Amino acid sequence: MKAVSAAIILAAGEGTRMRSETPKVLHQLAGKSLLQRVMSSVGALSPDLLAVVVRYQAERVAAAVRDCDTQAVIVNQDDIPGTGRAVQCAMGQIDADGELTGPVLITASDMPLLDESTLRDLLAYHAESGNGATVLTATLSDPTGYGRIIRDQNGDVIRIVEQKDANGTELAVHEVNTSVYVFEAEVLNRAISGLNDDNAQGEFYLTDALEQATATGSVGAFQATDPLSVEGVNDRVQLASLAKHHNTRVCERWMRQGVTILDPDSTWIEDDVVLGSDATILPGSFLQRKTTVGKNAVIGPYTTLIDATIDEGAVVERSRIQESHVGARANIGPWTYMRPGNELGEETKAGAFVEMKKAHIGNGTKVPHLSYVGDAQIGEHSNVGGGTIVANYDGVHKNRTSIGSGVHVGADNVFVAPVVVGDNVTTGAGSVVRHNVPDDAMVYSENSQHVVEDWKPRWER
Repeated sequence: MKAVSAAIILAAGEGTRMRSETPKVLHQLAGKSLLQRVMSSVGALSPDLLAVVVRYQAERVAAAVRDCDTQAVIVNQDDIPGTGRAVQCAMGQIDADGELTGPVLITASDMPLLDESTLRDLLAYHAESGNGATVLTATLSDPTGYGRIIRDQNGDVIRIVEQKDANGTELAVHEVNTSVYVFEAEVLNRAISGLNDDNAQGEFYLTDALEQATATGSVGAFQATDPLSVEGVNDRVQLASLAKHHNTRVCERWMRQGVTILDPDSTWIEDDVVLGSDATILPGSFLQRKTTVGKNAVIGPYTTLIDATIDEGAVVERSRIQESHVGARANIGPWTYMRPGNELGEETKAGAFVEMKKAHIGNGTKVPHLSYVGDAQIGEHSNVGGGTIVANYDGVHKNRTSIGSGVHVGADNVFVAPVVVGDNVTTGAGSVVRHNVPDDAMVYSENSQHVVEDWKPRWER
């Protein structure tokens, strides 16, 4: 029997405690939305069918679902509130003929650390137990806000009581519902058909379906070994707390694989980042998206890398680099800003207060300080003097500049694109280069110096 015949992710809620115009499930943790994280874990189980229930800002959430999985079924919940109603809507759409068989996994969408391993363990337990339904539980030191798992004298689950409906004895229970369930499809269809809104919230609770399921078979409970993996997000305080826990684990994993992270508390590394052995990450660094850092590279302090590739032995200090490639043993920073599209060769330099955009810099070339290089190509072993500007924008079009190898650019130069400068050229300080320059030439702008003596009135001296 297949481990998962169908999976239903509940993403219909607004998340009012987030106090946000963004639906709760679209808030991010480590660069991915809560919904994307849950969909990824559930999708790893390869269910025959994956359905996501939407309601609040339905089109926006549905678009996010399609970005994650174009094959996912979008289910629109009607105006009747509650998780039980969400599942009714989902089953009505994906099992309209009642022919679905096998396990149906149901999960909330606000548990960003829910992992594939926990779900596989739950499904294995469900299959081995022969239960008609199984709920994933956790034991918390502070169960406030969670539904409590109520068992009979034999330890079997008889119902789940939401906190607002619980009495004093039930509130003392520390085993809680995680909002993750596995039902056999036939049992689920029967259980949800008998739901009602006779509760403090006036909602159709999915938890009541478990009590309904006890009439037709046994209901089991499987306890998650890691409570963080099943912790939900209700507000931004919880989101920040889980993000911190997650980041700590990511940093620890990389340190155990041979990466030096001087201060994990101030270093943030997202899931898709790849770090080479003996790389060093200094405090205040943010490594995001699909960033790759090579062996022996040094990143930071106070550096942001976004979809960046930093090769072996490069040093990037106090800089921001996005969608750019920095070659081996290059030296970047401090205060360097690389906008998308840069390609820097080996042993290059982009120094203090340098900005680059769509620049291709050859091996050994240096742009030491106070310069802007945009839409330009510079050959190998050239040196760009301080204060140099590649004027790439004429007010209508972005134009390209090409500067050859072995070029020495004087201080305070302006290259007015489009312009081509050959190899082994020298430019004088303060030059404005508007026309192409051949190889082995020297170019300078004639700037006459005028001195006016006794310029200041005597009373201002």
